[in-house]
Amino acid sequence: MKIGIVGAGNIGHTLARRFREVGHEVLIANSRGPETLTDIERETGAVAVTAHEAVRGVDVVIVTIPESKVSQLPPDLFDGVPAETVVVDTGNYYPRQRDGRIDAIEEGMPESQWVSERIGRPVIKAFNNIYAEHLGARGKPSSAESRIALPVAGDDANAKATVLKLVDEIGFDGVDAGPLAESWRQQPGSPVYTSDRDFEGVRQGLLDATRERQPEWRATDRSPGTYDDPR
Repeated sequence: MKIGIVGAGNIGHTLARRFREVGHEVLIANSRGPETLTDIERETGAVAVTAHEAVRGVDVVIVTIPESKVSQLPPDLFDGVPAETVVVDTGNYYPRQRDGRIDAIEEGMPESQWVSERIGRPVIKAFNNIYAEHLGARGKPSSAESRIALPVAGDDANAKATVLKLVDEIGFDGVDAGPLAESWRQQPGSPVYTSDRDFEGVRQGLLDATRERQPEWRATDRSPGTYDDPR
C-alpha cells in the first residue's frame, strides 16, 4: 500500500520505519517542512513531503500529532481526498503534560471522535496505546506463540480491516475494539494503555475500562505543564 504519515514524532517515525520494512511505500510530513526530515528519510526509506502531499494519492493516512495541534492542521488538508482513503488517528489527550484543556474531551467526548470532528473525516483509532519504543522493537511474526495486541476502533468495517491488517504485518495482534464512540476504552488511563497485553488481555481490558477520566488525565486550572512537571 501507499501510506501517508502526518507527524514525524516518535510514533510517526516508528511507523514509517516499520511500514517500510514490510514493503509499503511511505510518505511522511511534519509542520516544519520536508527539508527538516532528511534524517528520517535516510533511516527509514520514507519520502519526506508536505502535509498536503502526504494525504493525496495514498491508501491510508496516519495522523500522529499532539492533540493540541489538530486544530492547527490546514483546513483544506483533506479537500479532494477520496472518501475511501482510510484515516487513522494515533493521538492521545495529555492535558496536564502537553495539550492543555480541550473542553469537549473534558466533558466526555472520546478523543478520536473529537479529532474526527476537527478534521472533518471519519477516523480509525489505533497505535495509541503502546510506547513507540515497543511498537518499533516488540513486534513478532504471526507464528509466534504470544504477541502484544493492539486495539483498533472505528465505524467503517472495511477501513478497520485495513488497519487490522497493517497491525498484523508489523508484528502485533489486532483487536476489534468496536465503534469510535467506544474508543475511550483504549485512551490513557484505561487497562490496555501501555500495558502490552496479549489478545485476550486486551479484550478483557477493554471490557474492564471505565469511562470516567482519572484525575491525572484531566486538565487543571494550571494546565498544561510538561511531562516532567505535569500541571
